[in-house]
Amino acid sequence: MQSALRQQQILALARETGRVSVDELVMAFEVTPQTIRKDLNELCEARLLARVHGGAVLVSGVANVEYEQRRNMYAEEKQRIGKLCAAQIPDNSSLFINLGTTTEAVAQALLQHRNLMVITNNLNVANILVHNPSFEIIIAGGVLRHADRGIIGEATADFVKQFKLDYAVIGASALDEEGALLDFDYREVRVTQAILSNARERFLVTDKSKLERSAPVRVGHVAQLTSLFMDALPSQRLIEVCEQHGVKMVYE
Repeated sequence: MQSALRQQQILALARETGRVSVDELVMAFEVTPQTIRKDLNELCEARLLARVHGGAVLVSGVANVEYEQRRNMYAEEKQRIGKLCAAQIPDNSSLFINLGTTTEAVAQALLQHRNLMVITNNLNVANILVHNPSFEIIIAGGVLRHADRGIIGEATADFVKQFKLDYAVIGASALDEEGALLDFDYREVRVTQAILSNARERFLVTDKSKLERSAPVRVGHVAQLTSLFMDALPSQRLIEVCEQHGVKMVYE
């Protein structure tokens, strides 16, 4: 197979899943690892992919991966993170849950709880939590973003500021080694900042792939968090930053 055609197919696979690995591509195309690495390097030079350990991911510096792709990426890891986070939230408490496929995994893990008051700007979260009749679910008003059923904008942020709740469960599109929380849509970021400012305990739930990504809008810093929930131990630098600011790290 000509390299150009193979690279087109590699790019198509990356768009389906958000990530490709050298080992999987070697098996799929029956070529050497050196050939695949050359293909990936050329795709990265063209700024179509970005190299990560063992493979490559879609370039995500200015635009996020499509919602359904994000939902399927690291699905098992997100389920584990969701259970870890839900275990730290007691019955009869109040919490914010914002946008993201990992926060939705937390919502799923919370279904066995009792008597929670949940404020969310995520219609997917509301649709999950509605199956527990003991929950009081409050949906923030604002502009509906069709791509992921998120509610965003100044009206949403103003609504959030009316409350002071026990917990905040937030996601982020990217997390760098210096502890910066990053996202793509500034309208969503304003809402997340309001949530962080109006919760007593602040939890970030994120899988390890977020350390491999970038996004243009700063949400905040891990110093604002109470706990960081991940599916694996983060980088040594991020561990040091969390320890410096007294942020509890919870991971499997």
